[in-house]
Amino acid sequence: MSTPETPKASEERAARTSVFTGEALARLEVDAKDIISRYPKERSALLPLLHLVQSEEGYVSVDGIAFCADQLGITTAEVTAVATFYTMYKRRPVGDYHVGVCTNTLCAVMGGDEIFSSLKEHLGVGNDETTEDGKVTLEHLECNAACDFAPVVMVNWEFFDDQTPESARRLVDDLRLGNDVTPTRGANSVCTWKQASRVLAGIDDGRATEGVQASGPSLAGLELARQRGWQAPDPADLPAAAPATEDGAK
Repeated sequence: MSTPETPKASEERAARTSVFTGEALARLEVDAKDIISRYPKERSALLPLLHLVQSEEGYVSVDGIAFCADQLGITTAEVTAVATFYTMYKRRPVGDYHVGVCTNTLCAVMGGDEIFSSLKEHLGVGNDETTEDGKVTLEHLECNAACDFAPVVMVNWEFFDDQTPESARRLVDDLRLGNDVTPTRGANSVCTWKQASRVLAGIDDGRATEGVQASGPSLAGLELARQRGWQAPDPADLPAAAPATEDGAK
């Protein structure tokens, strides 16, 4: 049984019209059952279910949290704990395009901080804020595991490598104008934030396997190994570990 809502959550629910009714609710329940059926324990499906409700509203609302709790037979407190722990789940509406600028160490020193500052001024928004037209939400991100392409910008989790303040401004302008935008790697095009959330929920729409993620600098080490005939050691033929001494040292 779900725990009672806080007064603030009840207020928020009363102030808005829920999408979790009628045909929309029936459709979501079908998708949810499909997702849950893939896991040996129902509650293991919570992460994709949160993406599913985010794909409906663009963020994880109190209604979305209640939906997940009802589907999994857990409390809203348990769902909220997960939704607030992971940064990919948003607790307020996000624009059509979530633009994330990596400002972690390597991207920062390669120009990420300058890109982020430039975009804030260009778009007239601060961190985690959305433009007035509802098109772009800007946020600084932690490492995207793409340091070899620094500085990196992501749009709805698609990579835009080796960016500059100028190229990043052109990128957000194209997004706001509705122009076709092609990521550096991965998908053939950028979809909306809601569509991306649906992909992450595990709903098959043909986009999940688009394109190649590894390229250029990521493959340099592999190419060098091929050129020089280097191979990884055979796990079955590794040197024996040195015996430990009485004090535990080797």
